[in-house]
Amino acid sequence: MSTAREIMHPGADCVSENETLENAARMMRDLKVGALPICGADDRLHGIITDRDIVVRCIAEGGDPRSMTAREMAKGTPIWVEASADQSEVLRLMQQNKIRRLPVMENRRLIGMISEADLAVRLDEHSLHEFAEAIYSAEPTS
Repeated sequence: MSTAREIMHPGADCVSENETLENAARMMRDLKVGALPICGADDRLHGIITDRDIVVRCIAEGGDPRSMTAREMAKGTPIWVEASADQSEVLRLMQQNKIRRLPVMENRRLIGMISEADLAVRLDEHSLHEFAEAIYSAEPTS
């Protein structure tokens, strides 16, 4: 069975918690990603921001992405997985929390991200179907 390290996309880029959402959106565009980990000055994971967060939780609510910061989007405790965790733990965390992206940590440092696409190339058809059913059975959170 694969580990989180084997499944992940290595080298996730962080957006600083002090960056504006406008700059976070530009980073997403330039990196061709739909989500970015939010990291603090302490180089620790503080959350994840998605393109959907910017649209739904900022713009649609009348917020200004030029002044609102990533910190304001980093709500709650981020869900993450250890690099050594096996595939079943990755699936459990993503399904239980209904999340589409999962940061991978090693020695308290972000080393990569696991996305739906990463799982799609690793899972058998039955497991992929179960994953999709669990994730899409309710409104996604990230």
